[in-house]
Order: sequence, then structure tokens, then C-alpha cells
Amino acid sequence: MRVSRIGIDARLLGYRKGGIAEYTRQLVLALAELDSQRDYVIIHRSHDSTSYIPAANFQRINAYTPAHHRWERHALSLELLPRRLDVLHSPDFIPPQWGARRHIITIHDLHFLHYPHFQTADSLRYYRDQIGWAVRHADHIFAQTEGTRHEIMEMLGVPAEKVTVHLLGVHESFRPLRDEVIQATLDHYQLPRDYLLFVSTIEPRKNLPNLFRAYATLPNAPLLVLAGQRGWHADESFETIERLGLQNRVRWLDSVPFERLPALYNGATLLVLPSYHEGFGMPAIEAMACGTPVVVSNRGSLPEVVGDNGVYVEPESIESIAAGIQCILDDRRHAAELREAGLRHAATYSWRRTAEIALQVYQQVLST
Repeated sequence: MRVSRIGIDARLLGYRKGGIAEYTRQLVLALAELDSQRDYVIIHRSHDSTSYIPAANFQRINAYTPAHHRWERHALSLELLPRRLDVLHSPDFIPPQWGARRHIITIHDLHFLHYPHFQTADSLRYYRDQIGWAVRHADHIFAQTEGTRHEIMEMLGVPAEKVTVHLLGVHESFRPLRDEVIQATLDHYQLPRDYLLFVSTIEPRKNLPNLFRAYATLPNAPLLVLAGQRGWHADESFETIERLGLQNRVRWLDSVPFERLPALYNGATLLVLPSYHEGFGMPAIEAMACGTPVVVSNRGSLPEVVGDNGVYVEPESIESIAAGIQCILDDRRHAAELREAGLRHAATYSWRRTAEIALQVYQQVLST
């Protein structure tokens, strides 16, 4: 009897860190611990030297088709057809036209439908113009939260039985660290022991201009540190820093290595994530796992993910964002309560559980 072959599209690992790329990486690693019975084919971009092949039943193949290319659906199909995949999991929304007997996709959020004005023309063409076809073509869909699942059902007309939620996990590296480990990273970046932290790609839906405007009203607030790569339309954020005269109060750390990120969270007084929309909000859970209080938007999936364990702000209100930050800075007892509550809450998020649910769906789809 032929062993089932499951493909996972990991091409995005060659382009980006965090977000969808980190989801893909952690899912592959967790599946390797769970399943030694099936063969897994991990599809990398040909020029990507990074490879996550964690077990003997995992194989790397190289694809020449770039991610997000306008001919991707057809070009990737032709590359995959000889591989005889039983299931192909596309973690980045859009599957190829062919290439496997069954197709599964992950929809992380629908921000491109909620906020099309925050997207580039290329991004809109890729996501908005293809998402209707993608959900019809897919045999099953993963969503990261119940909120996103309901949006997929309501906005795209997908039946409930076709969408499964698998909450994301927290890597074991994100935990409270010893002072000397934290200090080594602070010394590396020449940071003080007291700073505010933002972690994410710098793009319009992250709402950085309003964060800077709120921060400017708090003259006694600690240094604001931004950790994240430039995304689309990032110039507006950096121009806002200059217009507000915050060049000496805001530090940008581009491409922070994964191994330094836990210490960066640990050293922060708080994490602030005032996004207009998040499909999950991984930085919030990572910060909580490190014992760092979080100030987050009351939009998207953040309330579902953070629960009662953070401070919520209205992203369109500069006053609300400033008050949320000041609340933690002024009330040490409340900050300590949030630290303990956040640690307990973050401990419930497991990549193993994410992979267990994914494996159940793979099995279900294989049996049809």
C-alpha cells in the first residue's frame, strides 16, 4: 500500500520572517514530532538556503515559481504534478490550480477585504482577486481564530463544515529569562532597561502613525523600540516620526534574529500592538509568554487571542492609545497582575496542538 504524500508550501520562508513564514516553520517542526507514518514534501524556493527538514520522512524539493507571482497558480502546478501529492497544504492563502489530489489552505485573516486602501495594487490583485476562487477550489480551510472562521463563512460564503480553527502556538523560547541573558541583548542593541516595544512588519494596518502621535503626547514615556521589517507603504510611518520630532525617542531594529527576540520581549516594560486588524496577533502571545504586559487594539482577533489579560485601546483614537500605555506605566500593581495573568494564558497555546488539529484534517481529507 502506497504511503500518503503530504506537501507543504514553504516558499515564503525564503522571503520573510515571522507571520505566515513562522507559522509554516513551526507547523512543519511540530508535525515531524507527531507523524512518522506519512511522507512529507516541503516545497522551498530554489534560491532559499534555509531548510526545515526535521525528520527522515520529510523531503525538501525546490520550486522555481516565485511566491505571489501572477502566473503562480499554473506555474507551480506544473512543477508539482510529477510529485504525485495526495494533499497539498498552502499556508499562504492561494493554492495552485493542480498539483495534488486534495488541497488545503490557511486563511490568516481578511484584512485585504476590510482595509483595501492599506494594500498595494499588487497585494490586492494577489489576495482579493483570487480569494473567492481559492476557497471554492480548496477541499478544506484552516483559520487561526473563531473570529476569522466566521468572517470566512460570512464574507466568502464558505460552509461551516469546510473551515477548521487551529489556534497557533508559542515557541518554548518565549519565556521569562535570566537577567544576564536579557542584558546581553540589551547591550547588543544599546538599549536601556526601560522601553516600550512594538513587534511586527511595518505596514499601514499596524497603525504606527497613530501610535507615534499617541506616544508624542507622553513626554515622560520610555524609549519606543520598533522591531520589524519594512512592509508596504512603510514610508508614512517613518515620515510621521520625523514630523513629530521623535527621532531621538524611537529606535528601529530591522530583522531582529529569532534567538534575540525573547530577550527583547523580556526587557520591555510593555508591548503595544494597536493594529486596525490582526488575524491572530502573534507578538501579543509571545510577549505574554515572556511575562510582558500588552496594550492591544480592540479590533480583529486580538480580543479573542488576548482575552482578559491585556489593556485594550481604540486604534483610531490617539487619546485611547496614550491612555492604554500610561495605564501600565502608572500602575505597577496592575502591570504585575497582567504579567502573571499573561503567563498563565500564553501557556495554553501550543504548536503541538496546532499540528494535531492539522493532522486530523489531513487524515479527514485523505479519506475522501
